[in-house]
Amino acid sequence: MSIDVYAADEQQAHPIDVSRWAELSRQVLAARGIKGETEVSLLFVDEEAIAALNEQFLGQSGPTDVLSFPIEDEPGPSGRSPDRGGSGPGSSAEQGSLTLLGDVVICPTVAARNAVEHEVTFDDEVALLVVHGLLHLLGMDHEEDGEAERMEALEQRLLTRYYRTSR
Repeated sequence: MSIDVYAADEQQAHPIDVSRWAELSRQVLAARGIKGETEVSLLFVDEEAIAALNEQFLGQSGPTDVLSFPIEDEPGPSGRSPDRGGSGPGSSAEQGSLTLLGDVVICPTVAARNAVEHEVTFDDEVALLVVHGLLHLLGMDHEEDGEAERMEALEQRLLTRYYRTSR
């Protein structure tokens, strides 16, 4: 049983160590209780590609830093609310079944601008976006203040444990 993260760098502006971010992804998913055969895609794209996805799927114009696309086997209540019941991804997977969590798409060019604005390193910003995107795949959101605070606190705990200690 394994968590497979398929990472690809499809942009030229900023060098990306895809294996580093795939490993962070595996650690975060395991820490969040994901078990069994699980797949996630982690894609690094240019501004044009993420702007097109942002427009197509969210109706927003222009590039953004990260987008998450959860894969839902059965349509139903929004996967953005973890307290709606159910066991969650990977918690009761049958032996040999595959869980496709979804895709996280990150734009390194926007991440680089964010890093300057937030006064952090480029790698720190990419790490935050990886964790943020994964938490969206797992059903977390930040539409309301309480949700945002819980998500941000969890992001910081995961970054402290799996990113900041590995540098």
